[in-house]
Amino acid sequence: MRRLLKYTLRLAVAAVVACAVVLGGANALVMTATSDAIVGQADARSRAADAIVVLGASVNPDGTPSDILRARLDDAVALYKEGAGRKVIASGDNRELHYNESQAMKRYLVEHGVPSQDVFCDYAGFSTYESMYRAKNVFGAKSIVVATQEYHLPRALFAAKALGMEALGVAPAGEGAYDDQFSYDLREIPARAKDAVQALLNAPSTFVGDAIDLAGSGDDVK
Repeated sequence: MRRLLKYTLRLAVAAVVACAVVLGGANALVMTATSDAIVGQADARSRAADAIVVLGASVNPDGTPSDILRARLDDAVALYKEGAGRKVIASGDNRELHYNESQAMKRYLVEHGVPSQDVFCDYAGFSTYESMYRAKNVFGAKSIVVATQEYHLPRALFAAKALGMEALGVAPAGEGAYDDQFSYDLREIPARAKDAVQALLNAPSTFVGDAIDLAGSGDDVK
């Protein structure tokens, strides 16, 4: 019995070590591969990428963006006005009938000066990786600027690059740490590894659907 317990303990320790090595290696790869792609707003000015992709986050019960989402949207507005991208893809979660991140995001963007026809809703951006996959394979983007928090940018950019897009990332200007920053940073460790594997395998998103032409009007996307 004692021998079995020792063997089981060794297996458990080996599994933990292996997991740590894989997670550490994947995170090092993601961070190293994207370090030069995270830039300031001035560096993205007049880039004229196919699209600015703003990544979704939680929406308040009254339909207004949460603080973390509002920061991303303000970032996207500034980037659009500076000419960083021709269109904006508001990529969020609309899995449930009464919860629609993309519509809330589009409403905010339009209220803050982005022309409605230039804002395309991606209702199936269920994860960071899926938002990147759909930006390329549904919306046809070859070059993008990603608007999200700095801690979140490396995995989005790694996925975009692995999928074959030219990509820069711009974090909200002047942002500081959030109340739950430690939990966000902790969550990124396995998330980076997961998204890196999906990107390297070119795994399809949950929903793909018909192609959407960014040369058209975002108001036609329902």
